[in-house]
Amino acid sequence: MTRPESTGYDYDVVISGASLAGSAAAILLARRGVRVALLERRSDPDAYKVLCTHSITANAYPVLDELGLVPAIEKAGAVRNEARWYTRWGWIEPKAAPGGPELPYAYNIRRSTLDPMIRSRAGGTPGVDLLLGHQVTGLVREAGRTAGVRASTPQGEREIRARLVVGADGKDSAVAKYAGVPGREYENGRFGYFAHFRDLPLHGGLGHTWFLDPDMAYAFPNEDGVTVIAVLPGKKWLQAFREDLEGSFLAFVRALPEAPPIDSAERITKITGTVNYPLHSRRPTAPGVALIGDATLTGDPLWGVGCGWALESAQWLAEAVAQAATGRGAPGDLDASLVAYARQHRRRLRGHQYLAADFAKARPFNPLERLMFSAAARDEAVARHMHLFGSRLISPLRFLNPVAVAKASAVNLRHRRAAAPSPHAHLSRTEP
Repeated sequence: MTRPESTGYDYDVVISGASLAGSAAAILLARRGVRVALLERRSDPDAYKVLCTHSITANAYPVLDELGLVPAIEKAGAVRNEARWYTRWGWIEPKAAPGGPELPYAYNIRRSTLDPMIRSRAGGTPGVDLLLGHQVTGLVREAGRTAGVRASTPQGEREIRARLVVGADGKDSAVAKYAGVPGREYENGRFGYFAHFRDLPLHGGLGHTWFLDPDMAYAFPNEDGVTVIAVLPGKKWLQAFREDLEGSFLAFVRALPEAPPIDSAERITKITGTVNYPLHSRRPTAPGVALIGDATLTGDPLWGVGCGWALESAQWLAEAVAQAATGRGAPGDLDASLVAYARQHRRRLRGHQYLAADFAKARPFNPLERLMFSAAARDEAVARHMHLFGSRLISPLRFLNPVAVAKASAVNLRHRRAAAPSPHAHLSRTEP
């Protein structure tokens, strides 16, 4: 029965999209007393996102912990996403400081495992109605703001009214389109293909990323002995991949430094991918609307940050709007809470997206990148600092703060001095 404070609304919040961001938001909102309709256009409860890095960066571990998913993820065999990164200066291999705490981590886990897990958790959360086969076809507008959705369902068209509509429906968000939310697109100068292999040994059992400057590749181990390998070359290679996808993909992987032995492993999926994957940034809110996950910010897949940011943005939204969404606050509280969410989202992610959009031009490393990557390959402390940034636990400003840049400069200066030949080396060769 509808609560008195919800008069005129079927729910407090309706969420479009029941993958990572939408399911997480539904759980976190419902635990705070919000009545949620969680809509998923697909009817299969085990549906999952195919085009994904399958990696959750360490910044999202606290969200997984709050959701109570860590034990289930580990039981499913998820792999902690420790990694090493190839550069032309050598391998960057972040390690915990001697006697210090272990490095922050989260998990590599395939979306075929993770999506049904979190969706089932959402559907079983009191206060959440999981509505499969419900596709948003329009928004309900009232007094200049969104007040619900219209959806196509297995039973026909339906109108669902709510104080807040949340778009968790991906980079091509229908909610964003119907709400007229402005956005910006950044061209990606790389394309990407990936495939899954079983029983593929990797050095140290760790994930690998290759910064080939400017081409990219990675190999991430996942549960059940399956490793996903992705290649992300600059578009100058696109014609060759179009003419011979399999041959080009395999040749690219075989040529990688310390290449994973794909010829002795079992490939269990076809090679899939996309030739055009631009980065998107949208305003996170509109009157009566909030966007989370890829709906508000779609990053470059080479960084593997999409899953982590989807979970984080769901948490930020729940923390900001839960009380106002129930209607128990003063008039205007919901708008104020949406402003707070948008501010948090921009503050935490805008700098990361700016750097990603610049790197997506498929250009060579700039001088600052050369400084930091080369120093990280030569010094464990700089490698740990880079790990924090790659895990999105620190901002670009903190990553490139004057102390860190000075440290990297000192590391490289010591390296050059050590590598320089001694001015007396020719004398020692002539001595008896």
